[in-house]
Amino acid sequence: MVFLTVNLSFFQKPSRYINNEINAIHKEAPVKVALAFPDIYEIGMSHLGLKILYKIINDLPYASAERVFSPWTDLEAEMKAKNYLLSSLESNRPLKDFHVVGFSLQYELSYTTVLNMLHLGGIPAETEDRMDPCYPLVIAGGPCTVNPMPMSPFIDAFLIGDGEEAIHEILDTYYQWKKEGDNKKESLFNALADIDGLYVPFVHDSRFGSIHAGSQPPFFINRRIISSLDEAPYPVNPVIPYTAIVHDRINIEVSRGCPMGCRFCQAGMIYRPVRERSPEKVLELAGESLRNTGYEEVSFTSLSAGDYSCLLPLVKEFNKRFSKDTIALSLPSLRVAAINRDLLQEMRTVRKTGFTIAPEAGSDRLRKVINKDFSEEDYLQTLKVLFAEGWQNLKLYFMIGLPTETDEDIEAIPKMAMQALRTAKEFTKRFINISVGVSPFVPKAHTPFQWYGQMPVEELIRKKHFIKQALVKKKFHIKGHDVKMSLLEAAFARGDRNLSALLKTAWSHGCRLDGWSEVFEFTAWEKAMEMTGIDAKDFASKSYDQADRLPWDNIHIGVTKEYLWKEYQQALAGVISTDCRKVCHNCGLECLKKLEKGRSGESEGRTPESLNATKHSAFTFPPMNSLNRFRPVKIRAEFSKTGRLRYLSHLEIMVLLQRAIRRAGFPLEYSKGFHPTPKIAFGPPLSVGIAGLSEYFDMELLPPFDLVVNKNKLNNLLPEGVHIHAMVSIPAQSESLNSFIVRYEYDIRGGDREGVRKFLSETDIPINREKQSINIRDMVEKATFVHENTVNCMVADLGNVKVRLGELLPLVFQVPLESLDITRVALYGWNGNWVKPVGRSSMQLINTKR
Repeated sequence: MVFLTVNLSFFQKPSRYINNEINAIHKEAPVKVALAFPDIYEIGMSHLGLKILYKIINDLPYASAERVFSPWTDLEAEMKAKNYLLSSLESNRPLKDFHVVGFSLQYELSYTTVLNMLHLGGIPAETEDRMDPCYPLVIAGGPCTVNPMPMSPFIDAFLIGDGEEAIHEILDTYYQWKKEGDNKKESLFNALADIDGLYVPFVHDSRFGSIHAGSQPPFFINRRIISSLDEAPYPVNPVIPYTAIVHDRINIEVSRGCPMGCRFCQAGMIYRPVRERSPEKVLELAGESLRNTGYEEVSFTSLSAGDYSCLLPLVKEFNKRFSKDTIALSLPSLRVAAINRDLLQEMRTVRKTGFTIAPEAGSDRLRKVINKDFSEEDYLQTLKVLFAEGWQNLKLYFMIGLPTETDEDIEAIPKMAMQALRTAKEFTKRFINISVGVSPFVPKAHTPFQWYGQMPVEELIRKKHFIKQALVKKKFHIKGHDVKMSLLEAAFARGDRNLSALLKTAWSHGCRLDGWSEVFEFTAWEKAMEMTGIDAKDFASKSYDQADRLPWDNIHIGVTKEYLWKEYQQALAGVISTDCRKVCHNCGLECLKKLEKGRSGESEGRTPESLNATKHSAFTFPPMNSLNRFRPVKIRAEFSKTGRLRYLSHLEIMVLLQRAIRRAGFPLEYSKGFHPTPKIAFGPPLSVGIAGLSEYFDMELLPPFDLVVNKNKLNNLLPEGVHIHAMVSIPAQSESLNSFIVRYEYDIRGGDREGVRKFLSETDIPINREKQSINIRDMVEKATFVHENTVNCMVADLGNVKVRLGELLPLVFQVPLESLDITRVALYGWNGNWVKPVGRSSMQLINTKR
């Protein structure tokens, strides 16, 4: 079982593998579900869908959910070398020992990682090799399931569409099958195939024949749709990661679906119709989530957040309730037409988060082709408002290789970026950080562009190079998606079952984590293409006619193929299709008839007054910056970092404690200015893998503040491995911890005893550091063997030259730092005697002289 037996100090970001995060659920149940995300921890833990399923499943009395992520390559190599199985975080249970393993297919480049995780977890890759009931049921959901064909040999059942209700039916079915004692997978598959929205290849393909046969699909799988977001489960107690993740904030989905109909956007088609969460519910969820997590930022997520019908009143009321607690609000990429001064002024109330605009195409003509309805004048006006309101960070996203694209359209992209730079200088008179993202267009199933083949790789490279050369000399930050990655995405996005052979062969040659440039090896894919005779370029570049059978035609998302073809023709003619909430374009969903409760516009007509009238006192926690007639007081806390949490970095410990302090409702004092931060200062950092018995931090708080009560309150909110031992009041003008502490005591196990003696026998051991020579021997005051394999070591800074353990201890112990078991026992400063920093009035004396 990998995570309990491996010394994590040897690996990148050990906090990915620690377990026992705040709000993690440890539960035993008859049906054990592994929520497997085919990417590393930071990506998977950012996914809201995983958090929703984690809550839903763990709320069921007969089921439990645990999380499994792909290890990074260093830990994977160790697992293979020592025959460790990929296991869950919560119970360290190998993947093969779960009853159900559910993968989230968010992007095509994760497919090989699915195969790799199954293999690492002791599970055969293909359904036909998993018919023995000892193997778990392997299911998949997510946007990629709208074309399940390339993955169909590897997945037992695909859930098409929304999973909140369907997951109950899937697990109920499995539970009944398990209770009845029928040990035949065939009967389980047959039962699952009767659930609406589930494609079970083993059953459907045998019942109805090959999906390649005939001019019409032999069967249809209808997408699952939930009608009301207000009634949908939402995790207000999400697991709080120790390490920084991609979206390290509270994410509240304000709406699902998009009314704008961008013709390249698969999500905009497959998540129709638009369903909005009421503003009252959004505010309720925000308050509860903040209280349970200690986060300082909330993001209102949506495919088109700017089109949420009550956005400005919602943002105003959010700030009214939470700005006093220094809670920042962010919105994802906004349409140009959705940005206005009133909205920007509200968003900057606490602090300005980054701002993202996605023009996608550089010219008015091409934007009409893809249905992005704004002009160059609209864009310029948005820039003026944005920079006039003080924003200093802007991201622009563009695509290349779009249908009908010409070189003139490509040349317009640097012009748009330069327009942003000129406008920024005009309004701010300072340097503005502008990032430009350039990604190749990938045609997707169930979009108007599903018939259009991807542009050749060589042409995409040429266009990408032109944009980079035009902008890099102007000091723009250019971020470009790998063209060869996009080639594979396009192949699998519109591929058929034949591509499964290429997938398996590529994986067998080491392909996994293909979305990471550090890992991606296109040469391995080329070798797999040569071996299988399957060229991904043929699938990526293939164009279809209207009458052609498409491999994904048996998946019915609600939007008709006739509508998509009509939109394709509108694109070629450069005709805009407007907001479908205002004009119905007859896409096939009949939104108003089918979804009366959750229909688009249910929040329309709400006003700021109606939100103000909503009771909300229960959704806020004690204000941290409220008016107080007393001056702030300074509190010093002593804490320990031990056990598995010794693998946390200094920054991760800081964030952990700050969030716990916010959950405890401590009345923190904040800094002033552009980006208010809590006045909390930590002592000298501990490296990853080193335990600490007496560590310190200072914080400024508004009185009254009961030291004993609040110490106990904070400890109740901290995970095992971090504990507050003392809290004392200190003078406001006390010297900072990092200035005061200059002496460090360690207990160290491991290393070479003779090496220690040899080091101590020397009087001069010079090393070069930052263009100066220092005698590192002078840093070691003593090193005493207290046990057979344990040395008590006292080290001290040399004036302004600080001790660096990574530099010092390998010389003392003659082994790499990671090979040592290190505990920092105590910290000292000089005050006429060596003293510990806990509360100057109660400092403990050490009977040695400096």
